[in-house]
Amino acid sequence: MSSDRRDFIKKVSLLSSVAITLPSIGMEVHAAPRFNMSGYRAPKLDKVRVAFVGLGNRGTGAVDRYTYIEGVEIVALCDRHEDRVTKHQNFVTEKGFTKPQGFSGDNGWQTMLKEVEIDLLYICTPWDLHTVMAIDGMKSGAHVACEVPIALSVKDCWEVVKVSESTKKHCMMLENCCYDFFEMLTLKMSREGLFGDIIHAEGAYIHDLLDLNFSKTYYDDFWRLKENIRFNGNLYPTHGIGPVAQCMNINRGDVMTSLVAMQTNDFHMADTARELAAKDATFQQFVGKKFRGNMNTTLIRTEKGKTIMIQHDVTSPRPYSRIHLLSGTKGFAEKYPTQGISLKSHKNGHSFLPEEKVEELREKYTPELVKFIGEQAKKVGGHGGMDFMMDWRLIDCLRNGLPLDQDVYDAAAWSAIVPLSVESVGKNCKTVTFPDFTKGAWRSNTPVDLTLNGGGNTKIRPKVEKDGKQLDV
Repeated sequence: MSSDRRDFIKKVSLLSSVAITLPSIGMEVHAAPRFNMSGYRAPKLDKVRVAFVGLGNRGTGAVDRYTYIEGVEIVALCDRHEDRVTKHQNFVTEKGFTKPQGFSGDNGWQTMLKEVEIDLLYICTPWDLHTVMAIDGMKSGAHVACEVPIALSVKDCWEVVKVSESTKKHCMMLENCCYDFFEMLTLKMSREGLFGDIIHAEGAYIHDLLDLNFSKTYYDDFWRLKENIRFNGNLYPTHGIGPVAQCMNINRGDVMTSLVAMQTNDFHMADTARELAAKDATFQQFVGKKFRGNMNTTLIRTEKGKTIMIQHDVTSPRPYSRIHLLSGTKGFAEKYPTQGISLKSHKNGHSFLPEEKVEELREKYTPELVKFIGEQAKKVGGHGGMDFMMDWRLIDCLRNGLPLDQDVYDAAAWSAIVPLSVESVGKNCKTVTFPDFTKGAWRSNTPVDLTLNGGGNTKIRPKVEKDGKQLDV
């Protein structure tokens, strides 16, 4: 190899290593998919061997929920901290199951993938580990379920897509808000044409996490606070975009084509860092840092000329909201701040339908999945039941060889809002092009099946309360 060629390769490698700070890298035109994962039916798995990596806040809840799903064997647990692994091994055995293998340390997950046969790798680690773990998990022969987002750069989004297609392994981002009861209701309504063509939609993650971001114990080594320094954009778009994207058939009949983002200055985090550092030297490391602004507003346009607004604010003292707003040619729905539905056919003008009418619609349009498992999911728990409904649905699809509700193209597109918003904000609110991760397949991809056709046979183990009372689950 010539010296010029070696120098070129070194430069390419250097650029790849800074893809996060240069979000437009990876925007080049990609070839047609090696294999279309939309609607893909993987071979059935009678028993799903699951391994969890990351046993913090989200991982702990996930391990608990999976002990209630029949057809699941928890075969391995991994975390940086050995005591967490031991704690969760004991939890699983106390439930009456075989002790999972345990792995710890910064590289324990890599050893786990080499030594344990895994059907599903469930990732609950800090964001910057998601991509490498998802890719290595698929290459090791496992399907992947990963907490949001799947990647933090456009280049990594493309890489996850490529590996999923080449290995024919599912890579589902665990966007639990797609399984919220109202979001699922409006998804069914939109599929049935109740709102007509959805012209505009809105979603958000507005959640005051200021105290938790500066907590010494909630996020290991302040990892989430550090992300608010590293990225000046919409850090957490998927709770807002996921449900409305499904209602608008994004990647399955339409596709996002451009994005523009605007952001306020920071009015809270830098001040909080200074105030805490004056009393505790631990926080001195954050003094003088440039934090992302409070509110980021991102606007997206689709190929069919529809628009989506996604907001992100985790520092302002305001009520929690995901907005979840759908505005169509025949109707309107929103969840926050006031949950309501308005339909042109009911001639209710500018007002929401009365509750008795909404209840009639709820009875008619609640998806089969919710009717089948919704009340049971509430009893098991996880954000009011939507976490368990998501987990149960994933396992039921894997056991029956059914397509997943969220595929790798959804994971990539919804996650790409992070780096694209950073790019737009950094270029004074310039409009940027949105990659088509389906490579044109969106034109023929079909919407997600909301029925239980071919599945619905995965049973739920009973839940026993501390007082010995067994819930009817």
